Amino acid sequence: MKKFVLETLAEDVGRGDLYALVFEAQAASANIVAKSDGVLAGEKYCDVLAKAEGLVITWHKHDSDTFSKGDLLAVVESDSHTLLKCERTLLNMLLHASSIATLTRKFVDIAAPYGTRLLDTRKTRPMLRIFEKYATRCGGAVNHRMGLDDCLMLKDTHLKTIDDLSAFMAKARQAIPFTSKIEIEAETFEQAKNFMAAGADIVMCDNMTPEQLAEVVAYKKEYYPGILLEASGNISLETIEAYAKTGVDAISSGSLIHQANWIDLSMKVN
Repeated sequence: MKKFVLETLAEDVGRGDLYALVFEAQAASANIVAKSDGVLAGEKYCDVLAKAEGLVITWHKHDSDTFSKGDLLAVVESDSHTLLKCERTLLNMLLHASSIATLTRKFVDIAAPYGTRLLDTRKTRPMLRIFEKYATRCGGAVNHRMGLDDCLMLKDTHLKTIDDLSAFMAKARQAIPFTSKIEIEAETFEQAKNFMAAGADIVMCDNMTPEQLAEVVAYKKEYYPGILLEASGNISLETIEAYAKTGVDAISSGSLIHQANWIDLSMKVN
């Protein structure tokens, strides 16, 4: 986290803030204010920057808290050179993370009443996976795989390379860590049944309609109650409730991250 934060600051500062060449530093403080509604994320990263650069941040809202337009989120105190040097890095981290958390919370609020967990995906920006998945957690989602080492997941591309699934599964159970799960992606009801029978821990129902998913859920509850079902594939705010109503265990969506539009925050020097 510290490495990420300091590299982010260095990207913005370059060879040095030219403002600091002109005026002497003086004591300064600034308010970070919401200019739109949202869910806060980024506090932990901003605290790392504050510790590294000698800022004092007094938080009025915390990670996962909702806020409204006009709310005071934080007060930042330091000398003017440091404060203005860190301004954009602080705001960029808060804006990026809070925008993801804000969209995520909208999905969670729809799915949660049905007992369905919301999962993020590996559709993250390069080198920002931990940061963006942290933001979805602040919004109320549960992290899916952080990487290929978390769970053996067989997608359609993997299945094209496997001639004998039963033999593959037997070998996989011997090769992967004892605590690792195996998830297989199914596009049809028949595939889902076959993958349950093959011993999958999780079956991902990809690009199914809510009606097709409901059929898989009913079959799973009757014959394989210990297996988890995940729904995925172009699920939006408009459609997620229909999927959650099926009783599926979890819904994953890459749009939590790649469809998040930036909210509006600002820093005003006092």
